[in-house]
Amino acid sequence: MFPMPSADYRMLFSKSSTLTVAVVVMWLNCSIIFAASTVSYSKSTLGLYDISTFDVYVDGRIIHIIAGGKKTANDQQLSIRYTRSEDDGRHWKNPVTLDIQLSEVNASRGNDIQLATKDKRLVALWQSQGALPGMGPMAGAYSLDNGRTWQQSLNPAGDNDGSQAYIDLIADLRGNFHVVWLEDPDENGYQSLRYARSIDSGQQWSQPVTLDDSTCSCCPNTFALSPKNELSVLYRDMTPRDMSLLQSSDSGLTWRRINTVGNFDWNFKGCPHVGGGLGYIENDDVAQLHSVVWTGVEEKPGLYYLSSSNNGETWSIPARLGEAAIHGDIAALDSRKVFAIWNEMEAEGLSVFYAVSEDGGASWLKPKRLTEAGNAATHPKLVSTRQGVLAMWTEKPSKQPSRLAWQIFK
Repeated sequence: MFPMPSADYRMLFSKSSTLTVAVVVMWLNCSIIFAASTVSYSKSTLGLYDISTFDVYVDGRIIHIIAGGKKTANDQQLSIRYTRSEDDGRHWKNPVTLDIQLSEVNASRGNDIQLATKDKRLVALWQSQGALPGMGPMAGAYSLDNGRTWQQSLNPAGDNDGSQAYIDLIADLRGNFHVVWLEDPDENGYQSLRYARSIDSGQQWSQPVTLDDSTCSCCPNTFALSPKNELSVLYRDMTPRDMSLLQSSDSGLTWRRINTVGNFDWNFKGCPHVGGGLGYIENDDVAQLHSVVWTGVEEKPGLYYLSSSNNGETWSIPARLGEAAIHGDIAALDSRKVFAIWNEMEAEGLSVFYAVSEDGGASWLKPKRLTEAGNAATHPKLVSTRQGVLAMWTEKPSKQPSRLAWQIFK
């Protein structure tokens, strides 16, 4: 349970939720207390009416959140707000609205707004609404003063007449910002994986380049940064529809394809709208790479965990997570303790489960429920902090606005 916020932070929070399968309950101070073991989490709309898109990013001790949602139930356009915690998530600053000229925000869960930070410099990118529904160019903003004020940034794609989506953004150890997205710049009828970088905190971007000229059309991409400042990108390939890994060891100047993360050989002509999770942890000067990937292959559909001790050159045997799991993420607290989180598809809808490995991913403890299916929670994220692993997702209980929810595990 998060501690009670101070007066400066109180408006950010609503009551914590408590979930369990126990039958015996009693009410106390407007919270539910159960006779069995419980899982508690906090929730908020950051002062908005609802939350429809968000991202979370950790830089040292600071946890940064950016989110988009309506200010009122009748609004047609989304507003964007930013907040941060400087004490590992115990307290949060009052949200700052990005008070810049914004085109209509087209970001949504699965095609989320993205944030990356390094020291006091922040960059945010999202898809804006174009002439056709669900399509539009990238837009963004940057801050040079720790998120207090924001300036409008240029489009990394350099094409405001195009459509760029499924963005991911990361800052490296030298303070360069890197972005990947899906686009069809040559109008071939299929998407390609595109890349650009900024060496001045998002004010200018390099000429975009194509990393893969034929990819799945609408699955999220995922960046990860190694302790040696190597960039990795996990994305869904075209043929087969497995997740592939690209890497750069020179700050994005050159790239090479490593291999497929889980050789499921899934041949499928549609788009599953499902990405993957990727993260590093250093163990005795060896960077272990953890991943979760989803496949729809008929013989063994589901979400799988894999690890690599040689920077993705080879991978462990896939270990299935959950019963009907989808939309997963991964994070490691140290070389032994690894967390996985996912949506479980149940008869009543999507719930959130998580599981813990205490031996570096070799085996997993029994999964634990975080939310009930009736809360319609979706697309959970995991990030490692200095005090634990932060899980974050959005949920929309019946007849209520969508809200941000989170829990810290140790």
